[in-house]
Amino acid sequence: MLPVRFGALALGLSLTCLVGCGGHEARTLRMRTALDAGDAKRAIAAVNEELDVASEKDLPKEIQGDNALLVLDRGSIQQGAAKFDLARRDFEAADKAIDMLDLARNAGDSIGEYVFSGSSGKYVAPPYEKLLVNTLNMVNYLELGDLNGARVEARRLSVVQKYYKDQLNQPANPVVGLGSMLAGFTYEKSGEVDEALRYYDEALQFASFGSLKDAVRRLAPIGSYRSPRLQALLEEGAPPPKSDGMGEILFVVGFGRVPHKIAQRIPIGLALTYVSGAISPNDYEQANKLAVQGLVSWVNFPTLAPGQGRYATPSLRLGGRYLELEEAIDVDREVREEWKKIEGKIILSAITRLIARVAVGQGIQTAAGRDNIVGFLGSIAAQATLTALDTPDTRSWETLPARIAVARVRVPAGRYPIQIDARGWKRTQDLVVRENGWAVASLMALR
Repeated sequence: MLPVRFGALALGLSLTCLVGCGGHEARTLRMRTALDAGDAKRAIAAVNEELDVASEKDLPKEIQGDNALLVLDRGSIQQGAAKFDLARRDFEAADKAIDMLDLARNAGDSIGEYVFSGSSGKYVAPPYEKLLVNTLNMVNYLELGDLNGARVEARRLSVVQKYYKDQLNQPANPVVGLGSMLAGFTYEKSGEVDEALRYYDEALQFASFGSLKDAVRRLAPIGSYRSPRLQALLEEGAPPPKSDGMGEILFVVGFGRVPHKIAQRIPIGLALTYVSGAISPNDYEQANKLAVQGLVSWVNFPTLAPGQGRYATPSLRLGGRYLELEEAIDVDREVREEWKKIEGKIILSAITRLIARVAVGQGIQTAAGRDNIVGFLGSIAAQATLTALDTPDTRSWETLPARIAVARVRVPAGRYPIQIDARGWKRTQDLVVRENGWAVASLMALR
């Protein structure tokens, strides 16, 4: 009997030592708190500490799992702080380490995910995150005046979009609208007219983008690409604007933050009502029996926290006049829509893990003997400890803006003071626009 008692005690002690992991949301709490206060510098410092690096110029030795997301978060903050070269480097490093979520597959394959926690598996990004990596990195390259780099990101965006459509059999994500508008601008300024028109045509599927109409009318006479959408626009009757040496400025303004994931803990009985139509009869019966146990009948799973700032009204001033911004993408809405698609599967997976934990406990009690008090206590201890260890997967790209708006204006060559203001974050500088030249100015107010 001593070996059984010793084994049960050792298991309980060893598992208890693992308790206390707060999940990804705990690692990003100081970063979010700093951003809430509008302190980008302190937010970057908080991420650097989590990454165990000396400064924002350093990358961690290993970029995978949580580290990849933290690097991505840091890249977003650096973009908001106008450190575009560092933001570009972070985006590209993180992009290589993050996979896309395939909703057609079961995400709970590994033993670690199945028994312990959804957060133990490799992070796979939902499609809108992958699309926004390339989209927002195009902004970095355009800010740096690097059309070659921006074209690379445009091509990467097209590859991800094709995967999303062909492999996941999903309709095109509205994020593509913003990405295609930026890609079209990139190719237009690169002198590749037909590619620009093709991307603009794609962008107009998702938003009206009134500022694109003049661009299409200006490019169409020197390009060969046509589509019913572009043809209808050209037939509206407005003459193409004259070029006459004018330059152009594109503004991209993000504001607020999307909802991050938080841990949720609810009784098994309530969880069963959420998935009653999807759970197997056998699992439903086992889970129902657990509802009377109390100690181990809690289900841990992630859910979305409230977002913030999506209803803000940013302002944009060029010289002495204010410009109107038009919405390009409501990222907050896309996050919530995507979450609705998988929330039931997440809860179902959590219930399945609960049943597996009970099986572990029953195995300990069986090994010790049904009437053995040590075996009984070991069973309860194992189940309780595994419940505590079941850290919901709260990983996500937390520093995405809640909404992104754009404005595009043609101006004579010259120097122009600009001021962008959103959620208390400001960017003020002079932009120089040359004859037939262009400039891009952005602000990501992640507050």
